[in-house]
Amino acid sequence: MGQLDGKTALVTGGTTGIGLATARRFAAEGAHVFITGRRQEVLDAAVAEIGANATGVRSDVADLADLDRLYAAVTEQGRSIDVLFANAGGGEFSTLEQVTEEHFDSIFDINVKGMLFTVQKALPLLNDGASVILTGSTAATTGAEAFGVYAASKAAVRSFVRTWANELKDRAIRVNTLVPGPIDTPGIAGLAPDAEQAAQLHSALANQVPLGRMGRPDEAASAALFLASDQSSFITGTELFVDGGLNQV
Repeated sequence: MGQLDGKTALVTGGTTGIGLATARRFAAEGAHVFITGRRQEVLDAAVAEIGANATGVRSDVADLADLDRLYAAVTEQGRSIDVLFANAGGGEFSTLEQVTEEHFDSIFDINVKGMLFTVQKALPLLNDGASVILTGSTAATTGAEAFGVYAASKAAVRSFVRTWANELKDRAIRVNTLVPGPIDTPGIAGLAPDAEQAAQLHSALANQVPLGRMGRPDEAASAALFLASDQSSFITGTELFVDGGLNQV
């Protein structure tokens, strides 16, 4: 018996990194998993990796029409949603002096607007007692240089969780934040302009973590499974840090 047997889960940004690792774990625990991604070839590869319990829907969470098509695809299969992992997000470095309107809009469109409407548009499909998980970031509270817009967008995510946990309590829908620290994903490597600087960034991040290394996507997926399952049935409105102690000690 898997922890998610017979359940339906949706993982946005489910084609790489934490999203893919979590989608694999959810499927292994018995769930049928819908995943989204913006690139069809990467989406198809992720579905093939996860297996028969996966359905891929090409979707950009910042595009509300795409979100409508996503939830129509869930409905067309006659399914409702037990677990929503609103994971799609992104960021890039920019100091206060360098921030442009395009930089601000691109990050807030995905991390804030996209997050909000991913959850709002899911409401008619969410079963009572469902688990909603939003991906936050340790950057929301650390004040890392040149990461201000991204950090602000993730602070908004934390605020959403508090409010939505309160608003959805009458349906017994739990809303929590998964807060990864430095996790070794393609997204982290993509913050650097070349392979050499990516290696330097990897080393610098690992050196900041009390456990002395970056985390693995499967470690974040294990935490997401805990929040998705009945193991966390009395937990809502909170943050679960998967950061090797970065923000704790």
